[in-house]
This record gives sequence, structure tokens and C-alpha cells, in this order.
Amino acid sequence: MPSLRRPVHQLPVSLPAVGTLVNEPAYAELIREHGRERVVSAIRAQIAAERQNGAGSETRRDAVAGRLRAEVAPRLRRVINASGVILHTNLGRAPLSKAAVDALAVAAGYSNLELDLETGKRGERAALVEDLLVSLFGGEAALAVNNNAAAVLLALTALARGKEVAVSRGQLVEIGGAFRMPDVMRLSGARMVEVGTTNRTRAADYEQAVTSRTAALLRVHTSNYRVTGFTESASLAELAEIAHRHGVLLIDDLGSGATEAIGDEPTVAESVRHCDVVTFSGDKLLGGPQTGIIVGRTEPVRKMARHPLARAVRIDKLTLAALEVTLRQRLTGHADDLPVERMLRAPADEMRRRVAFWSVKLADRGVETKLVEGDSAVGGGSLPEHPVPTVLLAIAGPASRLAAALRRGVPPVIARIENDQCCLDPRTVLKGEDEDLVDAVEVAAASVRR
Repeated sequence: MPSLRRPVHQLPVSLPAVGTLVNEPAYAELIREHGRERVVSAIRAQIAAERQNGAGSETRRDAVAGRLRAEVAPRLRRVINASGVILHTNLGRAPLSKAAVDALAVAAGYSNLELDLETGKRGERAALVEDLLVSLFGGEAALAVNNNAAAVLLALTALARGKEVAVSRGQLVEIGGAFRMPDVMRLSGARMVEVGTTNRTRAADYEQAVTSRTAALLRVHTSNYRVTGFTESASLAELAEIAHRHGVLLIDDLGSGATEAIGDEPTVAESVRHCDVVTFSGDKLLGGPQTGIIVGRTEPVRKMARHPLARAVRIDKLTLAALEVTLRQRLTGHADDLPVERMLRAPADEMRRRVAFWSVKLADRGVETKLVEGDSAVGGGSLPEHPVPTVLLAIAGPASRLAAALRRGVPPVIARIENDQCCLDPRTVLKGEDEDLVDAVEVAAASVRR
């Protein structure tokens, strides 16, 4: 008679009950630190993992402790940006200046955010930066909201809802996250009227589009791409003449918002001279926190500030504090204190000296490297055809594995792969991060060799 006993390899794994484990002395300290409910949940997850995958190399108690630590560990972590992309969207775009960071401590407590200290009456938070924005960029009035997409949405909603807005077909941009200008227009309640063609839009095209239903002409700066070759576009001066002759608004979505001439990027001041409303980002070429900045004539800007949507997209006190300091640094001639400004202006020779220092340090630790000519990128949808010459440090070894090891290190280092080499660009590595970077490279190189 055949045996009914199952083969040993088919026997189910015997695992203890969660209720039994949680009452063991080994888990008492974890319960005191994290609470019984969370420890029970972590034990249950660990038992489920063992049932599916088998026991790991750690003891069960250590594995449970690891799960609990991972739950409370900060998700937002400092990283070293060695990619060479200055305004790296995935890494938070513009790093703040030390003065802007210090200002966060003031805003973190009680402050006169909406209090007029002179009169004791309620004040307006927008007033804290309006004069600075007008002084820096011109115009008659200004407003700050939480990002440039919000600024454009607010402008279209407050100034053109239920009416038509003419925009060139060549300027129907898509920004990060698949957020498109037609989507913004539709959400605002304005009706988009496309004029011209993808590559050629003349002033006459806008002229012909103006009707009694037109509220504004909209120019959208193609900050993250360029259309070249057989092209034509109307100048702001031409658009301003048409808009003002027909009594409609001219709105300019600048996107990046250059404070001074750089590459082919239009400056905010130049735009303000022609337009009724100008919008741009605060965390790109301005070098400040994430904000959407609106500058222009008093009447339309005040109308936007009074609109109910303005409250929904207003900036918080921490952002406002960092923005105020950033604007003051530019106004007082201390723009070099802004990390973005230093990165944009630093010469390649300075990059070479810094990389040579890293190379010597790493050679002493047994890590082989070499210097390579390359380019940094402005990033953040700014100056797509404006590479900045730099010198890279290429690390010997398998590029993909090195880049992954650096990214998973402490602190994480974001490198880039170029010509099948794992490369570090000093342009985007902040002051004071050199030693941490060298240590991280040593650890990553050792892990790849193992």
C-alpha cells in the first residue's frame, strides 16, 4: 500500500503566531519605542514575507526592527547632485542660498505674516514682496503664488474666463507631468483660439483673431525647447501694439524668468515693458523657492489678487520668507550668494581644479578616475540650447552599477552616465559637499569591486 506521507520538501513552513511573538521578551523594547499596534503590524508583515520567500539572513526580531525604522525614516532626503543639471526638477530645482535657509527659521515661528506692525491692523502677505518684485523687474504691481502653472491659471481665470484668448499653435507647450497649456486654458474657463502654424505665426495672425469676444493675447515662451529653421514669430512690441489698439490684454508666460541676459532667454524686465501681465517661476533662473511670480499693470494684477482662486494658490510663510531674501540678495548686488547664479557663472577652469582635487583624494583610496571634458545643463526647462562647459570626473568600473551604488549610498549621490562612463560634474555639487562626495565614491567603488 503506497504511503500517504507527503515528501519533506512539500511540508508547509511552520511559523509562529503573531500573538505569540509579540509577547516574547525580545519584542518588549520595540513595543516601548513604537507601540504595540505598530509592532504587531510589522511582525505580521514579516511573517507574511517569510511565508512567501522564506527566512532571510537576519533574525526575525532584527527584521521586524528594520521594518519599524523604515516606516519612520524621512522620505525626503538630502542628495548630492553631481549630474551637472543645475535646475534638476527631480531634485527640487534651485537650491536655496544660506540666507534664504536662515530666513525659514524666522518664518517657522510667529511672524508679522499678515500684521501691519505700524498700525496693528491686518496686513497683506503679498505686500511683503510686492515692492521688491516691482523694484527688481519693473511694472506697477506684483503678486506671488505657489508656482508658475498656478500663476497662468489665475491670470486666465481672473482675466479671461468665458472669453477668448489667442495663442500661437507653436506655443502650446507641455510642461513636466504632462500638464499642457490647452489643459490650463480649459480649466480656467477661457476659450483658446489657436493662431498661425507650428513654425510660423505672424502679427497679422493675431490681428485677424481679435473679435469682440477676445480678452487677451497670450505669448508662451518655449523655454524647454526651440523651433529652428523656417520659422517666424511676432515680437512682443508687435503684440503689444495690437492688444492695446483693440483694448485687450497682453499676457506673457515666460516660464523660466531670467533676471538678466543669458543665452537666448528673454528677460523679465524686457517683457514687463510691453505686457500687461507677466508670469514666471521663482525656483528656476531667479534661484529662489518654488513660486509663481506675477508682475504687470496695477488693474489686472489687483483683479487677480482679489479673485477667490488667489487664496487657493497663495504661497505659505516659509516660501514667502525664502523668496523675500532671494529678491533682496539680487536687488542689493549679492546675486553671487545664490547657488544657481554661482553654478551658471563658474568657469570651466574652476571645475577642473575641483575635479583634480577629488581625483587625488580618490587615488589615495585606491579608486581609479580620469578627467573628461563635458557640458553641464541648465535644466528645469531653461536654456535648452545653452550647454555650459565643464570638466567631469569619470570613475573606472561598470557605469550602471557605479551609478546605482552611488544613488543608494548615504548620502545618495546622483551621477550621470556619459560615453559608458559613470561621471561626476562638480558644477552642481554644493560648497562643503566635497568630502562627503569623495567618501561616497570610495564606498560605491568598493561595493562594485566585491
